[in-house]
Amino acid sequence: MNKETIIATNDLSIGYKTKKETIIIAKNLNLELTSGKLITLVGANGIGKSTLLRTLTGIQKPISGDVFLAEKNINSFDNLELAQNLSLVLTEKLPPSNLTVFELIALGRQPYTNWLGRLSEDDLKIVKKVMELVQIDHLAEKKHFEISDGQLQKVMIARALAQETSIIILDEPTTHLDLFHKVSVFKLLKKLSQETNKCILFSTHDIDLAIQLSDEMIVMTEENIVQDQPCNLISKGIFNSLFKDETITFDSEKGKFVIQNTDFKT
Repeated sequence: MNKETIIATNDLSIGYKTKKETIIIAKNLNLELTSGKLITLVGANGIGKSTLLRTLTGIQKPISGDVFLAEKNINSFDNLELAQNLSLVLTEKLPPSNLTVFELIALGRQPYTNWLGRLSEDDLKIVKKVMELVQIDHLAEKKHFEISDGQLQKVMIARALAQETSIIILDEPTTHLDLFHKVSVFKLLKKLSQETNKCILFSTHDIDLAIQLSDEMIVMTEENIVQDQPCNLISKGIFNSLFKDETITFDSEKGKFVIQNTDFKT
């Protein structure tokens, strides 16, 4: 499949403004997110991953520079147009409701339904198709509060797929999951990027898994932000500067972080 650029940044500076000053988290970013790739965003806590995601999705305005979605400045999209081009999956808890899994996924069709919100035959087919793709069709009639956290995360991914956008951006989708379900979600996202040719970008703390399964990674450190394939990031020694702790080091031969032996007193 041909790879096309979905989101690109031009000399982007991100941060936030207070009444007294402008805080710049990172500057001069030239990132490129292309179709058919699973891209992970990693970095230490508080480094600014959420700020970058909010800026890339148009929720937060840049300090300077531009974000282009489908070759158009993201700040020029209205809400409906943006929802037809970009899907966003947040970690926030769902508000109380009696929605079934099917109904929850069907909400992904809202950018396309008429003003009454009625689902057409095509809408229903799309919802059923994405449920099969994510392999959760057996949960269709379950209430969303009756399923596990791992299953619910797959439901939210299916809802994003139902939006039929060229890019899906997820904010830490594996945070509250055990290792089995973390791996399951990673593998699902990898499969979806390959089979649907969508660009999938998500932030994660599971760096070892990201190194194994990502096509590309965006690594945020205090010094800079680097985007590349995991093998190139390893050879450049990028992961060595990720944590300011001498007891946590990156083993380039094993391709993972290791904790140095320390003496613990009990």
